[in-house]
Amino acid sequence: QVRLVESGGGLVQAGGSLRLSCAASGLAFSRYAMGWFRQAPGKAREQVAGINWSGGSTYSADSVKDRFTISRDNAKNTVFLHMNSLRPEDTALYFCAATIAIANGVYYGEGQYTYWGQGTQVTVSS
Repeated sequence: QVRLVESGGGLVQAGGSLRLSCAASGLAFSRYAMGWFRQAPGKAREQVAGINWSGGSTYSADSVKDRFTISRDNAKNTVFLHMNSLRPEDTALYFCAATIAIANGVYYGEGQYTYWGQGTQVTVSS
């Protein structure tokens, strides 16, 4: 059974930082591309970052570019989202997702991902 468990969310002031973690189990983690998504109330889910199976290729959405960084540790079956200079508009439920890496690249869009975590809440106060 595949499980993705996010952690590290919380309440932070604008300008602050958080590191989200997503621990994966039940899958051959190094064979999967990973992504981070977020969904704010009343808004569509959006992908904020993606990483290929090895960690050699990454993607950050324009809305978080230069502030958020995705990384992974295949030895620990964990993917991270490092979030700096947080803004109130970053407030959302953050999800990690996994997809088998048939191609060596980053996967874009929630339709590309097979497995999802339950999410961790990030709230940024002004």
